Amino acid sequence: MKILAINPGSTSTKVALFENTTALFNVTLNHPVSTLFGFRSVIEQRQFRQRAILNVLKHHDIALADIDHFVGRGGLVRPLKSGVYRINDAYLDDAAIGLNGEHASNLGGILAHDLAQSVRKDAVAYTVDPVVVDEYDDIARLSGVPEISRVRSFHPLNQKAVARRYAKERECDYDSLNLIVAHLGGGISVGAHRKGKVVDVNAALGGDGPFSPERSGGVPPLALIDMCYSGQYSYDEMYRKIIGEGGVYAYLGTKDMRVVENLVDAGDKEAEQVLSAMALQIAKEIGACAAVLNGEVDGVILTGGIAHSRFIVEKIRERIHFLTPNFIVFAGEDEMQAMAEGVYDALSNKTRAVLDY
Repeated sequence: MKILAINPGSTSTKVALFENTTALFNVTLNHPVSTLFGFRSVIEQRQFRQRAILNVLKHHDIALADIDHFVGRGGLVRPLKSGVYRINDAYLDDAAIGLNGEHASNLGGILAHDLAQSVRKDAVAYTVDPVVVDEYDDIARLSGVPEISRVRSFHPLNQKAVARRYAKERECDYDSLNLIVAHLGGGISVGAHRKGKVVDVNAALGGDGPFSPERSGGVPPLALIDMCYSGQYSYDEMYRKIIGEGGVYAYLGTKDMRVVENLVDAGDKEAEQVLSAMALQIAKEIGACAAVLNGEVDGVILTGGIAHSRFIVEKIRERIHFLTPNFIVFAGEDEMQAMAEGVYDALSNKTRAVLDY
């Protein structure tokens, strides 16, 4: 079974081909920001990104007809339970309009569908654990403002993947564990996993939680309101302060955590303070998830690109070690593998159901 996985990011498109669950190749295409600025919206990038994917397949001498199944990262569609979903017309419509916001992930299912349809018209494409997975406890939905729900997007695909990996390595069932999983990347989400469900998590793309390389995280709301109504900033400028130009970038002028860690190693005190503050906020969010789980924590897992940082990992470990002896680091992200495994397990092993959107 050949499975093509597609994961569009803000300035990149990841493309991977799997034989069952073994990667034959895994490529990251970096798109010039100047090129992407030429598009007025994410959906307008559809043909551009499709051509880029086809070029990758051509380079690897793979014909579309050689591929059995196509899967794309799920976008900001309507909230869904965790699972493997068929891409249908309703999904395509919601992703195209950005039902819950505009993000490059909206293109994942669309591109998978387009490529599947180019092979044969009755072909079905899939998505796995979209960014809008909603398994919240009912009381976790309330924000304090009735018009605003705490349910927002996070990183369920990678969080679920590493949680299942942890369970598998310990020869137990993910559904039997209480875990806290922190995805540390351009955005940071920390989820409380109770018996196989993410029952609470910060809104990583909604401005909530720890600050990250490019996002402000939760900031004092009254001060933020004052800035919004000061007359000094437009809506777009304020949006970028929260998402895109907040967090580490706002303090140090870079989103590259390798650069920041090199500054720390060179004795830069400001860089050390910023990284220490980010680690503190992540640790506080992990502590909050422990409260959600009533202190019954089987393991804490750090994942995502920033989990490669020894400085960040040790700063977090120092603060949360008392929660559980099981402190695990799965650095990087397993999203491509997770998509392929989801489709393979649903269609071959039948261990996961294929759901209708």
